[in-house]
Amino acid sequence: MTSLLYPLSVALCLLALASVYLFTSKTKKLPPGPRSLPVTGNLYHVPLQYPWLAFTEWGKKYGDVVHLHGLGLSIVLLNSMKAVNDLLDRRATIYSHRPVFPMVGQMMELDSSMPLMDYGPQWKFHRKLARTALSPESVKKYRYIQEQLAVMMCQLFLHKPREFDDHIRLTAGRIILLITYGLSVETADHEYIKHAEETMEMISQSTLPGSYLVDLFPQMKRLPRWLPFTSFFREAEVGREMISRLVTKPFLAVKKQIAAGTAIPSVARDLLEDDDRDDLSQQDYEKQVKWMCGALYGAGGETTYSTILTFVALMAMNPEKQKLLQEELDRVIVDKLPTVEDRPSLPYLEAATKETMRWHPALPLSIARRTAADDVYEGHFIPANTIVLPNVWAISSDDQSKYPSRTFAPERFLEEKITDPNAYAFGFGRRMCPGKNLADNSLFIMIATIMTFFDISLPLDPRGNEQPLELSFATGLVSYPKPYMCTIKPRSEVKAKLLEHAASNCDL
Repeated sequence: MTSLLYPLSVALCLLALASVYLFTSKTKKLPPGPRSLPVTGNLYHVPLQYPWLAFTEWGKKYGDVVHLHGLGLSIVLLNSMKAVNDLLDRRATIYSHRPVFPMVGQMMELDSSMPLMDYGPQWKFHRKLARTALSPESVKKYRYIQEQLAVMMCQLFLHKPREFDDHIRLTAGRIILLITYGLSVETADHEYIKHAEETMEMISQSTLPGSYLVDLFPQMKRLPRWLPFTSFFREAEVGREMISRLVTKPFLAVKKQIAAGTAIPSVARDLLEDDDRDDLSQQDYEKQVKWMCGALYGAGGETTYSTILTFVALMAMNPEKQKLLQEELDRVIVDKLPTVEDRPSLPYLEAATKETMRWHPALPLSIARRTAADDVYEGHFIPANTIVLPNVWAISSDDQSKYPSRTFAPERFLEEKITDPNAYAFGFGRRMCPGKNLADNSLFIMIATIMTFFDISLPLDPRGNEQPLELSFATGLVSYPKPYMCTIKPRSEVKAKLLEHAASNCDL
């Protein structure tokens, strides 16, 4: 009997919600959006592949703020930097909350992690920990790690250039693992790196719209497990185990090293040895540190990997820009390796790093927010509990530059006043990624080191003829380049010998 009543109750709830929406839309002016149908609203317009492209087109048609609704959901898309700043920054008290994520957040327990945690005292404590460990001054002590691992990555390029994807993946993982926990790995197949990638891919796919019915109908969490369409219970258990292992195993490893007196400086070690615990018990404090470090470890390497992989492809497709980068490096960096401190002297390389972040943002859609109260913006009513999606793709594409949006042109950042990608690539307002300074340094030094030692060109066929590079990207929370081929060769024999010598002196 219960199983028969459940679909009926869901249907009645949907009809009630549709009635509420129709009443609200007639009495209060909601933001514009695509045409609607009863119950499903206009959500049926949302594509499962590359939704940010459709959202951007809607922004051109309906404006900076677009409203979607259906199945009891109210969703607002923010398609401009102005709208993002006005709402997520200037009205942060209303717009800093997270939606409830029934599957990933509640059932997999990822809402214990800072990125998905709702805005409140616990989140503020995590932010305090992150700011302490990852301030611009604090991350300076990790520069040598980033610089040495960039050299070691390039040595791998030298010996196995066709496996550049794996080398970038390994280096992004090694950087974040060493900085977060002081743990070192040698290969991309190491458990710490492989499991982090598998877990982040699972999370990325699980957060795609429509992945789980329970996200649309949270009441399904109460269903008996023997009913059809309840395989999500088992999938939630698997996901919860993966996430727990991700945040727990390296954390216990660094605790063991601290006890043995062998731990090297890291975010986890420094926080565990900090006496400022806000009156928390040692157990509670360690739990908060564990989850904060787990968030940095899990997500920290993903955007770096995606952005560097995108940069390599862009160099193969834009040899004239590559030449300008190398000329600047040769002019400024004489008889030494590039360092993060060289950054102010390398404006074109700085611009190329920003242009890569702009050309294809690693996160085309920022993680959703939730309104904590009713609001009115530019005459439009935004109800409480509305899901707010900042469309990073639209923001990155609308820079009002003389250069076309899809043209790779570092010059746009040198010749014009263009929004710095750091303003949108790492989140917004109070929820901006605390690892921003760390990630930015990693991107810069990896790009500088690659360009110092290598020429990157289009892939070759068996006869040695250049072939077009077909670059496409995956749909997910993080949008990676799909596998592609290119040609990577040392710029000269002298450069190759310099690289080998530098790598032999690395002590990580």
